[in-house]
Amino acid sequence: MATADAQRKWRDKHRFVKSQLNVMARKITHDGLKEISETFGLHGKAEAVAFCAYVVRAMKQKGDRDAATYLYLDALKAGFKRDRDIFSP
Repeated sequence: MATADAQRKWRDKHRFVKSQLNVMARKITHDGLKEISETFGLHGKAEAVAFCAYVVRAMKQKGDRDAATYLYLDALKAGFKRDRDIFSP
């Protein structure tokens, strides 16, 4: 764990462009992020999270113009909500 000094320095340096995200997640989520990172050649789990957010935003935008993408994303959302307890911390 970083020292308080190191954390303050990081926050001061990145105050306007980044915000730190510390979350508790189940092992299945960590394993999934590691797999995504390896599959797509990303730099670790943090970049995998950013990639997942990017993909969801892209699918949402495409879903605004394409019914099949909208329905697919809607099915993914319903599946996640149905099985939420498996993925939630």
